[in-house]
Amino acid sequence: MSEITKIQLGHNGPMVSKLGLGCMRMSSVWGGPTADETESIATIHQALDNGINFLNTGDFYGAGHNEMLIGKAIKGRRDDAFISVKFGAMFHNGQWIGLDLRPASIKNFVNYSLTRLGIDTIDLYQPCRMDGSVPTEDIIGTIAGLVEEGKVRHIGVSEITPEQLREANSVYPISALEIGYSLADRQIERELLPAAKELGIAVVAFANTAEGLLTGDMQLPFPLEDYRNHFSRFQGDNLIHNLKKVDVLKEMARSKGATPTQLAIAWVKEQGENFMPLVSMSRRSRLPENIAAMDIVFTTEEMNILNSTFAAGAIKGSTYLER
Repeated sequence: MSEITKIQLGHNGPMVSKLGLGCMRMSSVWGGPTADETESIATIHQALDNGINFLNTGDFYGAGHNEMLIGKAIKGRRDDAFISVKFGAMFHNGQWIGLDLRPASIKNFVNYSLTRLGIDTIDLYQPCRMDGSVPTEDIIGTIAGLVEEGKVRHIGVSEITPEQLREANSVYPISALEIGYSLADRQIERELLPAAKELGIAVVAFANTAEGLLTGDMQLPFPLEDYRNHFSRFQGDNLIHNLKKVDVLKEMARSKGATPTQLAIAWVKEQGENFMPLVSMSRRSRLPENIAAMDIVFTTEEMNILNSTFAAGAIKGSTYLER
């Protein structure tokens, strides 16, 4: 497999792999099954062996299970891994019940994360989102205090507005913005991405395949418990319309000897030197395809076709990413 190139997170920030490993699917988040732990750990090991050092988790993934899993995987390999942790989300019986971003809670959360991960310092620490319940300056200021204590190295943010991003960066330099972004979800291009570029903040982009839409091989109908059943993007005429758009991606993939998933990842990668596709995996078998996507380049004509076919608003219907 090819060697993964590096990008810098923020001004004078750390160098990390341009492809990130999202570990969420290795745990049960919405009440679903937990992936095979042995295979998950092997996947992390193989990712590290191939230069993917950015491991993304959340303290609420599987109620701490995900952090403990990563802790097992990086034992004896701490220097090989860059650990990104989100906090703030609260779940009960697999159901979302809100956010807790109070300074005292953040100080509590970080100690549990450090213990579960088995490390002394978290490389990137970030609120999973901000809802106005606690002032931005209090949230970021509290994490800045953790930086001073040596419990956190760098500060990130996730799923926020341009205004919140600017405010957060005014309190303490923000290294990375984690946000959903794909050919099918381009609403952040109008204001949020320009703000990140202006401030020199790297973009960690998840949901590159738009919740499976861009893979070209969605298995329909979805199981009754699948969360995608609740969003109009995957229903009726909207789905028919959207799958016709995906046919263009599938045809281009065939002509390039690639998969639609690879093109979706490659398109995100091509958006700039400071863009990282964050790809969720729980099986080693997924690594070669996703790593190979980082070597795909597009001609000007191919990029124009993709950008016109998947222009902002071209995909119809609501989605989880629009919250």
